Formats: sequence, C-alpha cells, structure tokens
Amino acid sequence: MKTWISAALLSLALVASSQAAIDTYEFASEAERQRYRSLVEELRCPKCQNQNIADSDAPIAMDLREQIFRMLEEGQSNEQIVEFLVSRYGDFVLYKPPVTARTLLLWYGPAVFLGIGFVLLGVIVLRRRGQSASAASGLSADEQQRLTALLKQTSVDNKD
Repeated sequence: MKTWISAALLSLALVASSQAAIDTYEFASEAERQRYRSLVEELRCPKCQNQNIADSDAPIAMDLREQIFRMLEEGQSNEQIVEFLVSRYGDFVLYKPPVTARTLLLWYGPAVFLGIGFVLLGVIVLRRRGQSASAASGLSADEQQRLTALLKQTSVDNKD
C-alpha cells in the first residue's frame, strides 16, 4: 500500500513540474501568434547551449519571450525585434549568424581546415610512396649503378 501511495505522489509531482513552463499570451490575430512562434523558435537562448527561446526554461528565456510579446504588441517588425536582441546579446542569439569579418572563421574555417588536412595527407602519402620505392631496392645510388652495369654486362655475355 505504501508503494502505491509513493508512486501516486511521485507521478503527481512529475505532472506538476511538467506544466510549470507554459506561457499564455493573448494575441490580436493568428498571424501575430505565428510571428511570435517563429521568432521564439528561430532565436537561441543566451544561457542555454543550443536551445531556442521557445523550448528553454531558463529565466532569461522567459524574460525574452515576454519582451518579444511586448515588442509585437507595440507593432515592431521582426527585423527590429531581432536587431534589438542582437544588439543586446550579440550574434549568439541567431542560429544563422550573418557572414561578417568577425564570423568568417565560423563560416569558412571548417572547410579551410578540411582542405589543409587533405593537402597534408597527400604530402604524407607521396613522401611515403617515394620512401617505399627507394627502400624496396635497399641500395644506394652507387650500388644501383653498379648493379645496372653488372646486369648489362651479364646480358651481353649471355648473347655471345
């Protein structure tokens, strides 16, 4: 009986905690609700690693959702809202930061480092092929010349 009561209390506690982060805002139209939804889903929470404002339970995300709602009520455009948040929190709040001088390494760095890696891999492979060809004979240049001369002499002697 005690286990049933414990299980019931635990399930009630879990249900109560899952309902804690629901925001309810009254919108003038469905289009405004869609604008709000797209904004909070495309902006990243400044505190969280990789979560958008809509999914985050961080206090700053709750504040930002309220701020976005207030700015929508004031009639500001999506660009103005995004610009305000970028000026306040930096490009980190954008999932796709713009290509600027500060973000060039972010956008093109992986491709550059991958290209450098392929070039280094090619150089290493070519060097090893050259070493393996010379190591296969195991002879120095002088020894190789003497061997060639002996083989020529032997082939001339066999023809006679």
